[in-house]
Amino acid sequence: MKRSMCFVVVMFFIFSSHAIAEIKTFFKEYKYQASEYDSKVSCRTLAMEQVKRLLLEELGTYLESHTEIVNFQLTKDQITALTAGIVQTEIIDEKWDTESLKYWLRARIMADPNEVAKAIDFLRRDKQKTRELEDLRKKSEDLTLEIQRLREALESRSEQVKPRQYAEAINQLGAKDWYEKGFSLDLKSNWQAAIDAYTKSIELNPSDANVYSHRGVAYGFSGDYQKGINDFTKAIEIAPEIAVYYMLRSVFGYSALGDYKRAIEELNSAIKLDPQNASFYTNRGDAYSSLGNHQRAIEDYNKSIKLDPNLPHTYSNRGNAYSAMGNTQQAFKDYTKAIELDSQIAMFHANRASVNLQLGNYKEALKDAKRAVELDPGLGFAYVVRAATYYYLGDQEQSNRDYQMAAKLGHKDTQDYLRKQGISW
Repeated sequence: MKRSMCFVVVMFFIFSSHAIAEIKTFFKEYKYQASEYDSKVSCRTLAMEQVKRLLLEELGTYLESHTEIVNFQLTKDQITALTAGIVQTEIIDEKWDTESLKYWLRARIMADPNEVAKAIDFLRRDKQKTRELEDLRKKSEDLTLEIQRLREALESRSEQVKPRQYAEAINQLGAKDWYEKGFSLDLKSNWQAAIDAYTKSIELNPSDANVYSHRGVAYGFSGDYQKGINDFTKAIEIAPEIAVYYMLRSVFGYSALGDYKRAIEELNSAIKLDPQNASFYTNRGDAYSSLGNHQRAIEDYNKSIKLDPNLPHTYSNRGNAYSAMGNTQQAFKDYTKAIELDSQIAMFHANRASVNLQLGNYKEALKDAKRAVELDPGLGFAYVVRAATYYYLGDQEQSNRDYQMAAKLGHKDTQDYLRKQGISW
């Protein structure tokens, strides 16, 4: 049975719980006094930055008092930085007084504090994402101070500062805000809206490689792989020393297009720049597996595990390679290890169910298959394995129902099988 290959990319996506959410709303106002060098647009950008800061600080204080975030051992600055990448600030009213040159706005953040706390818990475990959001917060603070310095210099008629510098600094602040919006939309898998936000960020500041890489990932998840490749290429042009950009161009570009040889070349470049990154070896192993070179893939998975023994997808993918080579016992061990590291991934259970089925452990196979369906009712492969298990257990009726469900979910091999049997779905 065919198993899906899961590429390891250090990203987390936060999905809303089906439980009743307890939405809290926070409001703040801010009034900005314009200088002669400000426009309505610059005033709005500066006022928005300040009101957003006030809202994030209030939300952070609430989270510390009412959620488990207090146990995460984070500083207030870290909480603010991570929260900025999760929630969005919404302007609900704004006024521009042309006589007094004052810009007033009122904004709010609406969020379920418990869901935000869960999202923070995910993000804080990802050092790369945490560092990225902390850098964004630091950039915001530095730009705010720089804009104030430039304004004071302009007002004192300093010849060393030009209005153009002031406008550019404000554009960078606006670009940073759109970047954070795109980031929060990524976490919700709202790819098109994220692409739009990143595009606006790039329009204001076209020299930030990270924004191109994020938009490239969003294009990848949207299925527009060539546009993703173009963005990763732009990021590499700006910062050729950043290894992860080559990995992203491999995974969300060439591998997605089926060009695994080129994908391996990209990962070779990433490994040359950063030979201690375990996920690079995992992804290269995935590319080798896709080419049918499972032994070479296992060598890369072994290197990855040696560098980081806590990546569950590495064990799962190594299990796929062992299974493809007929080594079901080792595949079983790897799937079990993957489940020990993360028991909430449906595919891990479905894969182990498939191996249990091959080993004749039908009761254990059924238990794993049921768990996979429970975790992800949209995973066609889980129904295929459960259908096969029911067949061997003698329950033909339930087996047929599961095959039909797998076909409805788009599992092509099952669709072909049912057509040959004359069974509709």
